[in-house]
Amino acid sequence: MIGIVGAGAFGTALAVALARAGHEVRLWARDAEQVQALRDTRRNDRALPGVSLPENVSIHAKIAEATGGEALLLAVPMQALGAVLDRYPEIGPGETLVACCKGVDLASLRGPVALIRDRRPDARAAILTGPSFAVDIAKGLPTALTLAVTGGGAQLQELLSTPTLRLYRTDDITGAELGGALKNVIAIASGTVIGAGLGDSARAALMTRGYAEMVRLAVAMGARPETLAGLSGLGDLVLTCTSAQSRNFRYGCALGRGEDFDPRVTVEGVATASAVVRLAADLRLDMPVTTMVDALASGRIALNDAIGRLMSRPLKQE
Repeated sequence: MIGIVGAGAFGTALAVALARAGHEVRLWARDAEQVQALRDTRRNDRALPGVSLPENVSIHAKIAEATGGEALLLAVPMQALGAVLDRYPEIGPGETLVACCKGVDLASLRGPVALIRDRRPDARAAILTGPSFAVDIAKGLPTALTLAVTGGGAQLQELLSTPTLRLYRTDDITGAELGGALKNVIAIASGTVIGAGLGDSARAALMTRGYAEMVRLAVAMGARPETLAGLSGLGDLVLTCTSAQSRNFRYGCALGRGEDFDPRVTVEGVATASAVVRLAADLRLDMPVTTMVDALASGRIALNDAIGRLMSRPLKQE
């Protein structure tokens, strides 16, 4: 049995993919009304329209009913992960806990695996990340992800791989975490460029310089640069900076057009940008794209001023 905490789009998509591969899946949803609706309709049209849940996916209101399996996937937003672990002690001591979120915790400036290890020191912690949209996974379209885990992760890799979901394994947890977190910040910047009508050439330049920032911070925090060149870094960056399916990209487009964005939609890159600016200051790193995203998202700078500052930076060797 595989348990999944969180019945949003990604948690539901993983439940569908793993169930189709023959696993018993227990999906926990926080909202009692949602639990009943999922049981009645076998669909999650609010998060993932048009996708039906296989019969071997059961829906649970009590989180303990999803624990005790071969793995427990934590498919909750990054900024909610710590609170979920604090609130639900049933989330397992001694279990294999796999974070399925991307970002840096604003309170602690730590990634999801560090939060899990802090609150469940006797659990085995891992992270599943990489270039993926929930709808593609749910439809059974070919998708490749990174599973970052230390010590004998081959069994977990085999467990979570399916005929349409291919997992690559790494032990560089820091690199995988930061790649998945930082690409959301650059996706906001890319969306802002497109929303403001600055063109694809400007987006390509911003993606490239943004990737340089991603590597700079990750290496300073102990990651391997080659990890950032993989699925959890460059692969995810390309996907989220070029597709309107990305919430962070759409949010950036709204910023660029000067429009409001639906506050009900989780945009992890906003909190991540704020956290990373603090991390970069502590490490004395120059991260101009991230700094401008944070300033734009918080309303501390106008778009034209942000563009002017980036374009007028001192010329240097690449």
